[in-house]
Amino acid sequence: MERIGVYPGTFDPITKGHIDIIRRSLTLVDRLIIGVATNPSKDPMFTLEERVAMVMREAGPLAEKAEVAFEVVQFDELLMHFAERMNANIIIRGLRAVADFEYEFQMTGMNYQINPSIETVFLMADPRYQTIASKLVKEVAIYGGKIDAFVPPAVAEAVRAKVNKS
Repeated sequence: MERIGVYPGTFDPITKGHIDIIRRSLTLVDRLIIGVATNPSKDPMFTLEERVAMVMREAGPLAEKAEVAFEVVQFDELLMHFAERMNANIIIRGLRAVADFEYEFQMTGMNYQINPSIETVFLMADPRYQTIASKLVKEVAIYGGKIDAFVPPAVAEAVRAKVNKS
């Protein structure tokens, strides 16, 4: 059976932590689908199309190097419905801290009730990236701080361009 994994998120913007989870996920699956969620409640800095392009640009070369089938797909539905539509049998989630675990634990329980045949796999964040959150990256940038340690160079440029437009 082909192992098809879905790694969902808003990726607003994609961070080095996200990229680390993607890189490690590629060793676990035969095909990785990165689901970019609309989630307007998070007041995104980047449009959905911009986020999809960023994820593709940053993660595509990793998948090519790992020789794993890869795609980036936008979605605006329940994660489990998206995973079913993608024929996924694994959902990949990254954990940074205990607070993440508590939320993800609840979410996994709910998802299991919806479809117990889709397994959730948690990957602990690399210690270098445990404090990085997209929301904080944007906040640091808005207040003139340096974000280069948290995001890839092209993403840092895109964030600075958005902030300077404001």
